[in-house]
Amino acid sequence: MDNWQLAYQANCWGALGGDAVGVTSISQLAYRTFGDMDRALSEIAKAGYTGVELFDGNLLDYSAADFRTLLSNTGLSLVAAYSGGNLIFDDCLPDELDRITRAADRAAELDAPHFVVGGGAKRYDGIRDTDYHKLGAALDRVNDLANERSLQAHYHPHLSTIVEDPEAVRRIFDLTSIGFCPDTAHLAAAGGDPAEMIREHANRITYIHLKGLQRDPFAFVPLDRGDVDTAPIISAIRDINFEGWICTELDAWDDPAEGARISMNYLKQA
Repeated sequence: MDNWQLAYQANCWGALGGDAVGVTSISQLAYRTFGDMDRALSEIAKAGYTGVELFDGNLLDYSAADFRTLLSNTGLSLVAAYSGGNLIFDDCLPDELDRITRAADRAAELDAPHFVVGGGAKRYDGIRDTDYHKLGAALDRVNDLANERSLQAHYHPHLSTIVEDPEAVRRIFDLTSIGFCPDTAHLAAAGGDPAEMIREHANRITYIHLKGLQRDPFAFVPLDRGDVDTAPIISAIRDINFEGWICTELDAWDDPAEGARISMNYLKQA
């Protein structure tokens, strides 16, 4: 399928959450899926994907040696680790960067090419204009630490953060040098046209998150269903001459292996 390599996020094999100790120890507040990652990688490989992305908490559960063995047993490559943070609070930032650094170290140790970060907290009393500048500066620090480890760093605009809609996406990428990981479902849910945003920001994109969206009731869905047509998005990816890893994902699905297979079957015909 073109010059693309296909990966899958392991976040669908259990409930999504974070480490509870992070409530009182911010440096320990990692994302994680409460599920069996050995099973997830096995089923991702059986669905036909050649790469996997993990949350930082799940990745750090393994020693580098143990995870390298798991990759060898499944034939997968670690494509990326995903971390998140508030990234706008000066006092918290060193603790958040400590965790992000540990995840980046492990990703680099396992020869992953990419590192993805999401975040940009919404304050209880509303967004301040300076929050975008603080986020941009924090993302530059993430970009620098990733570059030091030969990782390509990407910012992932996400619902519930201060960067959701197309205007906010444009604004943050005027304030940081980090790459752009477009998540097609999040962009669409925030009112954007994912295909047009991929074309607009083509020079910032070297890694993509691809998933479907159902608007009512709200849910992320496999690529062959939902309310957002994936075909124009695939066309846009081709139009920008994208080469590299595309990571498909679902945050939740009753049978995660089935969800992975459904999206792979779509991509084989796209």
